[in-house]
Amino acid sequence: MTLNDIDIFKQACLINGEWVTTSDSLEVDNPATGEVIATIPQLDADAVNQAVTAANDAFKLWRKKTPAERGELVRKWYELMVEHTDELATIMTTEQGKPLAEAKGEIAYAASYVKWFAEEAMRINGEILPAGTPDTQIRVSRDPVGVCAAITPWNFPAAMITRKVAPALAAGCTIIVKPASQTPLTALALGELAIQAGIPKGVIQVITGKASVIGDALCENSTVRKLTFTGSTEIGSQLMKKCAPDVKKLSLELGGNAPFIVFEDADIDLAVDGLMKGKFRNAGQTCISPNRVYVQRSVLEEFQTKLVKKVEALKVGNGLDDGVDIGPLIDAAGADKVTEHVDNALSNGATLLTGGKRLPNGDNWYTPTVLTNVPPTAQCTCEETFGPLVPIIPFDTEEEVIEYANDTPFGLAAYFFSDDLHRAQRVVDAIESGMVGVNTGAISAANAPFGGVKASGLGREGAHAGIEEYLEMKYQCYAIKQA
Repeated sequence: MTLNDIDIFKQACLINGEWVTTSDSLEVDNPATGEVIATIPQLDADAVNQAVTAANDAFKLWRKKTPAERGELVRKWYELMVEHTDELATIMTTEQGKPLAEAKGEIAYAASYVKWFAEEAMRINGEILPAGTPDTQIRVSRDPVGVCAAITPWNFPAAMITRKVAPALAAGCTIIVKPASQTPLTALALGELAIQAGIPKGVIQVITGKASVIGDALCENSTVRKLTFTGSTEIGSQLMKKCAPDVKKLSLELGGNAPFIVFEDADIDLAVDGLMKGKFRNAGQTCISPNRVYVQRSVLEEFQTKLVKKVEALKVGNGLDDGVDIGPLIDAAGADKVTEHVDNALSNGATLLTGGKRLPNGDNWYTPTVLTNVPPTAQCTCEETFGPLVPIIPFDTEEEVIEYANDTPFGLAAYFFSDDLHRAQRVVDAIESGMVGVNTGAISAANAPFGGVKASGLGREGAHAGIEEYLEMKYQCYAIKQA
């Protein structure tokens, strides 16, 4: 199956229910081959503001639909996503590089959020609170925040969109999506499926172009009442500043530096499997990927031996080929960063166990790599690598490793493996992180609140907390005349 065989493949922006092109365009590459696979519109600020106007017009009608009506349309969108899994996955792998089986898994994961929030539309409740006097009644309602904007990253081209769009729609908001320029095609295909689902024009819009132009236009337009962003802490901080004049509501899922701790009482095979699932998914290009691996010294040798055996069995290649476990990095800059982190660790005393080199496939490729005896101050422990690198840092005591784990401005995800129930509770309580995986490397789910603390962001996606991000409370005080 090629892109031209797929009827939901689009190379135009979705604005107010119409597919719009421009004379200015951007090219989209296949990171596995370097081939140009599409051209997309490069919108200017005026076009962005037109989309905002359309979203505001649509909001006036969309918010009036009953929760059941909104939920039914969102549910139909979910059903179409599932029906078109193969097409969506092919688009995703071609533009992003991850293996096709992994892309199909992402479509299922992304669709699970749509299904969840289609049902959550029916669970937006108000409250009646006790009043201080007999002639007063206090009520609290929850109203949609209004026109929303979503700026999404390239590493999960479907899931990062549905986690934002589905709760916005369920809450009664309209939303404009600006996908990453490296991976806009999945977003545009989801927009086409939204049209087919019967979601009214202007409720979901997908716009493409330079991030700076579109981001500035969305932040500066006072009609946009909420911005949701997934990406780096640096860009998230800039967006906060730009949204400050209008005091927009914000949801920010930002950088991570996840510790992965293996205690001596852990099931070592389970810990190795957990690390493989968490670290090498999407070639390590995930915000919750284990970035620092701490292994208690007494089990270090056993853990390393079993890990290296599994890492060396991974098949690297084009994600569209059969049996591939890991595809390319998104671009040469991503591979350059892995190279920099590996070289820095080795120059500071780390030992290479496997990998550690670029591949001849092209500029975007790097071998799955394991280093050991990495110093706790190495670059790869202080910065998010976003690539297929496992740096192992030995430790001796629980107190020592907790200090290592918390020695970062970030707090998105953390993982640890231990069969000691008392230790497990102590470590969960001590780790400064919005999410903790205990004896598992897979923690994401639509019915769980996804998000971080410290410099890793604001707000949560998923669960009931995810829809609250798109609602405002309205307090109503009634004076009741007495008979």
